[in-house]
Amino acid sequence: MKIEKTVNIFNRRARFEYEILEEYEAGMVLTGTEIKSLRSSKASIAESFCQFIDGELYIINMMIDEYKLGTFYNHKTKRERKLLLHKKELQKLEKKLKDAGNTIIPLKLYINDRGKAKVLIALGRGKKLFDKRESIKDRENKRNLDRILKKS
Repeated sequence: MKIEKTVNIFNRRARFEYEILEEYEAGMVLTGTEIKSLRSSKASIAESFCQFIDGELYIINMMIDEYKLGTFYNHKTKRERKLLLHKKELQKLEKKLKDAGNTIIPLKLYINDRGKAKVLIALGRGKKLFDKRESIKDRENKRNLDRILKKS
């Protein structure tokens, strides 16, 4: 089992589905088998979201596969994991979350230089259908422009 030095797990649908308003870097409370599995890139944040429970921020629906060499100490694959932020950041997020249409979504899960597991979360507002169409048009225009520049 090879452990990679840089672990980057992205939520690719997040920027398409949501308009990103603010970004925060948060630590996570993990068990031993979770961090070992995370270091071998066995995680997914595709369908996860963040929610306040008793004044603390938790990431819900994040999947970290069971560690192969873990015995009965292994963790549950989908459980609520507590996120670590400063108190002022939590208060600010909770205040902005009360606005209609705002939600907190994870964008990226990674291991930083010091070996700590971090998650990049964002305060986002859901895009309307016409916003998504605009994003698709911009992406296609950029691809066409890149093709033209590459040919010449």
